[in-house]
Amino acid sequence: MLINLISDTVTKPTQGMLDAMMSAAVGDDVFKEDPTVNALEEKAAKLFGMESALFFPSGTMTNQTAIKLHTQPGEQLICDKYAHIYNYEGGGVSFNSGVSCRLVDGDRGTMTAEQVTAAINPPDFYHSPLTTLVSIENTANKGGGTCWDFNELLAIRKVCDEHNLGYHLDGARLWNAMVEMKETPLQYGELFDTISVCLSKGLGCPVGSLLLGTKVQMEKAIRIRKIFGGGMRQSGFLAAAAIYALDNHVERLVDDHKRAKEIGEALSAKSFVKKVEPIDTNIVIFEIDESFMTSDQFVNRLKEKEILIIGMGQGKLRMVTHLDYTDDMHNELLKHLAAF
Repeated sequence: MLINLISDTVTKPTQGMLDAMMSAAVGDDVFKEDPTVNALEEKAAKLFGMESALFFPSGTMTNQTAIKLHTQPGEQLICDKYAHIYNYEGGGVSFNSGVSCRLVDGDRGTMTAEQVTAAINPPDFYHSPLTTLVSIENTANKGGGTCWDFNELLAIRKVCDEHNLGYHLDGARLWNAMVEMKETPLQYGELFDTISVCLSKGLGCPVGSLLLGTKVQMEKAIRIRKIFGGGMRQSGFLAAAAIYALDNHVERLVDDHKRAKEIGEALSAKSFVKKVEPIDTNIVIFEIDESFMTSDQFVNRLKEKEILIIGMGQGKLRMVTHLDYTDDMHNELLKHLAAF
């Protein structure tokens, strides 16, 4: 039995999702004539209480499009040093938008309103880049699936309003945060100028992300999507998977969180595990005591048992629970960890 905990992106469509995909009504979405894509975009916009939504091939593209919407070349955005847009999007912030990142040394991928305020460049000091955007990531991937304190997000919104800054949410795993913190999409729709949400992680879709904002923003976003090469044709097959996931796969995320926390407890009980980061949702980040074995040796020993995990560099290892990680797989993993 292969147990793949490298990411929550490794999932395969469920039978129900496949049935929905195969029965989807489709058209040419580049001409906005795919009825299922249109239905998904309307559903998502209504869910978040925002004016409009646009379907994209990837979360990186939605984030990069949002940054381009909010900024001009030579300007600067503020984000945490662990932010996905800075670490894992191929330098797209500078390549696509000509924008630099002012990194905040936050806590597990989160930052405070006070830190954001301190990072804003004086607008009349033309020697430094003009600050125009604040971007946050919830949950924070590199922080270990960290959930933000909603009150802090409200405080940062106030800072953005006071300084005329855009406010973007990289919500790749926002569904996990909302389920864990008992929050709603409407709360986030009221707070942010633009929101990116991924459908191919915890929700189990094969492909796709959504960008949400105003109608004017999405009219601009569709042009940027075209420039980035993100136009799709009969993408209603993928949109059908997303609609199915929104209707069936959100509440079950609590199961992923429960299993992740149990993995964390099992790792914490082992003398060779140096540290386990706090676990909020479905991501487990930990470090091995190198005097016992190296991180690579630990990864390889699990691989021999057909258990796949990933290294994050600097001695950190990661496991991510997901839709395809079953109770049987979970018990098998816990058994192997106990046997070390």
